[in-house]
Amino acid sequence: MFGFIKKSLTKTVEAIKTVAPKKKITFSKDELEDILLEADVEYALVEIIINEIYQEKITREILRSKLLATLAYTSYKEPQYTPPFVDLVVGVNGAGKTTTISKLAYKYKQEGKKVLLGAGDTFRAAAIEQLTLWANKLDIPIVASKQGHDSSAVAYDAIDSAKAKGFDNVIIDTAGRLHTQTNLANELKKINRICDKAHMDAPHRTILIIDGTQGNSAISQAKAFNEMIGIDGIIITKLDGTAKGGSIFSIAYALELPILYVGTGEQPENLTPFDKYEFVDGLLDAIFAQEEEK
Repeated sequence: MFGFIKKSLTKTVEAIKTVAPKKKITFSKDELEDILLEADVEYALVEIIINEIYQEKITREILRSKLLATLAYTSYKEPQYTPPFVDLVVGVNGAGKTTTISKLAYKYKQEGKKVLLGAGDTFRAAAIEQLTLWANKLDIPIVASKQGHDSSAVAYDAIDSAKAKGFDNVIIDTAGRLHTQTNLANELKKINRICDKAHMDAPHRTILIIDGTQGNSAISQAKAFNEMIGIDGIIITKLDGTAKGGSIFSIAYALELPILYVGTGEQPENLTPFDKYEFVDGLLDAIFAQEEEK
């Protein structure tokens, strides 16, 4: 697992090297400020981290404790539920929502669970087609309708079918954009209500997909979705293709929501559980030298 997370930080590490080409045992506050900003940690959070450090020479362990503190909310506890477990997946178009759903479905299937997909993004025909292609490729059943149909009806039918046939998990896609944000909010709230009618307390988990290449600009987007519908956890996609890996600290700190997984490639198996210790250590390895390296 650590190999995937470390590999996904490659471009972030390259960005850090432009301001800190040489690893050292200790850094000054000014040097660390430049490093964190280059990794796309939000300026306000960088200032909080730096101002909480009183030492002039900052070691790996000092910075490690501060970075881990920003990720205090990244743990997730699954709620009690009666099967099937329903995931509702939200996010803007282009964030990698459909591909991430296929990765999550693949993960469940590898765990021996029976999975059903619901193609609830009826706003875009391409979304239905793409999710259907993934379902066929992974040999996972899908409930889908035509573009323009009621997405709430798709969600209801998917859950109802899963209950009748003894499925363990249902993953429901949703539209990433409607004509206005108000329309999107109303659509998502309606899906939420219908899911609960179809199966008590569903959806059991609402997951927000965030495009890692957007960095800190994704925070306001995430806050909007959280206000619309309430988010239980985040999956960050395309982390392997961005130099903005440090934005994970800002996102987790600003939203106080758990980061469930990070996308580390295009294949179904490229969904890595987020581990804050491995993530922080992977970043620190690029910054600090070991004692014998000095």
